[in-house]
Amino acid sequence: MIETNEQLFLRVVEAGSLKAAAEQVHADPSAVSRKIAALEDRLGVKLLHRSTKRSTPTEAGARYYEGIRALIEQQSALEARVAGLVDTPTGKLRVTAPVDFGAEFVTPVLSQLQEQAPDLKIELLLGSTFSDLVEQNIDVAIRIGRLPDSSLIARRLGSVTRVIVASKDYVKRHGVPETPDQAQTHPFIIYRPEQNNTVIKMRQNGKQATMQMSGNLTVNSVSAIRKLVCAGKGLHLGPTWVFKDGLNDGSLVQVLSEFELDAFPLHALYVPSSYVPAKVRAFIDFMKKSVRSKAAISE
Repeated sequence: MIETNEQLFLRVVEAGSLKAAAEQVHADPSAVSRKIAALEDRLGVKLLHRSTKRSTPTEAGARYYEGIRALIEQQSALEARVAGLVDTPTGKLRVTAPVDFGAEFVTPVLSQLQEQAPDLKIELLLGSTFSDLVEQNIDVAIRIGRLPDSSLIARRLGSVTRVIVASKDYVKRHGVPETPDQAQTHPFIIYRPEQNNTVIKMRQNGKQATMQMSGNLTVNSVSAIRKLVCAGKGLHLGPTWVFKDGLNDGSLVQVLSEFELDAFPLHALYVPSSYVPAKVRAFIDFMKKSVRSKAAISE
């Protein structure tokens, strides 16, 4: 679909540069620049401050952006109603999620969604590097953990329960820690460097307890950590769903099972808009139903 000069202007502002906007529409930056210049000539006002790396709106450009964004959203909503597509997922849906969680939980939901909306194009981007939803043209981001302050809309999907685990072989050789003080003397396999030497809070019978988690082995892959835990390389504090099979068959042991750990909130994030596309609403609704049917994801 050929975009109007006004739509291209919105893209430039949201992407942050002419080059980034041009990449999104598969056009040459000079062509986008000419269209913006034509828009400025028609309005008789400068809309953008241009540089080699960034393009930011002028005061008039910022005001024009707000007004045009509202008008285009209203037009999209009106056209969807007229076409009878308000409840029909269409177009392209771009979703980002953490690698292992996305493979386990998001992939089957997207597959189910496409069965019901076969014309919907879907792109799943696994990883944690997709932070700017507007610039990277992301429709929905799945995030685990406490969210930083932002202008994004957050829909809570549930909570990811956590557990401390060790292999059966490990506890045979080193014993089962029965208190947080005992557990903190054991080596932990760490997911992120900043988690090393952090204090973990937990509760037992309403009373709070703490444990310092430390270790010399850091791996940023949940599946790799599972293999290391199963191989008896140490303890790990992580999502319950990752270790459910080992806990069920007895090859893994839950450590400090009488202590309650905080669960991590699970959210779907998307850019605020007066008109939320059916594809976004359908995906989030599917995700909410799916994850809450899993034992390791609570409400």
